[in-house]
Amino acid sequence: MKFIHRAEYPATADEVWAVMSTQEFQNAKCEATTTGDWSSTVSTRGDQTRFVSERVLPTDDLPDIAKTFVGPTLTIAEVQVWGPPAADGSRTGDLQVQIKGAPMTLKGKVRLSPNGSGSVQEIDGEVRVSVPLIGGRLEKAASDPLMFAARTETDLLRDRVS
Repeated sequence: MKFIHRAEYPATADEVWAVMSTQEFQNAKCEATTTGDWSSTVSTRGDQTRFVSERVLPTDDLPDIAKTFVGPTLTIAEVQVWGPPAADGSRTGDLQVQIKGAPMTLKGKVRLSPNGSGSVQEIDGEVRVSVPLIGGRLEKAASDPLMFAARTETDLLRDRVS
């Protein structure tokens, strides 16, 4: 199932990157998108920056069919690996989200680029559930909490760069 999220910010791509690439922001993102345990790290090696987080979420809002695969909570492991800025200030990265203990993933690209006097962040990926016959329903169920997390991150970032 296709997963697309787009957010505009009233700040330059460099200003948005300066906020989103901090440990403080990544911690705030985790805190805002979970009711359970979480961990987060930001690291830079060479010209790549890596955000790694793990969050435990309740499955109360998931359909019963999804709960049979993940139980009363699910653990989301997210890795973003961003490259250096291009000449125009844009950045791109790889995104991978894995639901631990379940055959569910989100893989795609993330992009932060100039847009007029501000910037735009885009996620373009695929949610995959490798379960025959019911995979499509599970992909939809998995997409909802992932979209909630993306929107929450957008709101937090917008508040910090406004």
